[in-house]
Amino acid sequence: MFVAVPAARWRLLAAFAALYVIWGSTYLAIRIGVASWPPLMMAAVRFLLAGGLLYAWQRGRGAPAPSRRQWLHAGAIGALLLAGGNGGVTVAEQWVASGVAALAVATVPLFTLACAQMFGQRASAREWFGIALGLAGMLLLNLGANLQASPLGAALLLFASASWAFGSVWGKRLDLPAGPMAAATEMLVGGAVLALASALAGERPQAWPTLEGWLALAYLVVFGSLVAFSAYLYLLKTVRPALATSYAYVNPVVAVGLGVAFAGERIGSAEWLAMAVIVLAVVWISLPRRAA
Repeated sequence: MFVAVPAARWRLLAAFAALYVIWGSTYLAIRIGVASWPPLMMAAVRFLLAGGLLYAWQRGRGAPAPSRRQWLHAGAIGALLLAGGNGGVTVAEQWVASGVAALAVATVPLFTLACAQMFGQRASAREWFGIALGLAGMLLLNLGANLQASPLGAALLLFASASWAFGSVWGKRLDLPAGPMAAATEMLVGGAVLALASALAGERPQAWPTLEGWLALAYLVVFGSLVAFSAYLYLLKTVRPALATSYAYVNPVVAVGLGVAFAGERIGSAEWLAMAVIVLAVVWISLPRRAA
């Protein structure tokens, strides 16, 4: 017999599905994109386009313009999540396989739990064990050929993960615009920061982007930003941070599979073992507290 599911439950399921599947595929899209675009420039265009479209749509629907305070707060979170977090991943994927980048970013829930200590959320012994297990997984990941060949890529991925985690925790305590307007303002400011970074780095396209490069950018704008990032902000406001970042134990599986199948990426035995350890650690800390 059909049982009606409340609309709120459908929204949660749809948001989690967007994060688990779409964000797992964006690592391959980024990898394809940086073959045609300078990385910071591509990330800037991605978020300025997505943020501008979402902002215009929200204003057209009658949403109020953010206050000055909300712009400042959303700008700070946009800089952490998008400029620091996504920008770091985009630059790193010049040298690191997309699947390995996803494995490194899988540590975000561990960083999130650690950052929460700064705001008075005490972790249990079980959660600290999960953090230790995740760090062991990161050590294994750094023994793999991908990150050993690119120490700068490894450092950028760790920085990106920490920046994203801190922004996710801090954002719950700031005065942000309501609904999708929060995503719009964060993407606009994050994109502006990335554009400034691109200009300061002296990025210039070496040639006109290929069709694959344009398609990758379009996918990242529509699905990676407008759909998935908005879903992420919705979950941050609805569920606890550790659960909102639980996408991290599904994304690596999706990203690794797509990278191997479509980009010819190779994942070594140390990296496969690291994936198992990191995913186990993230699942462990994401379990409901009553299950401890």
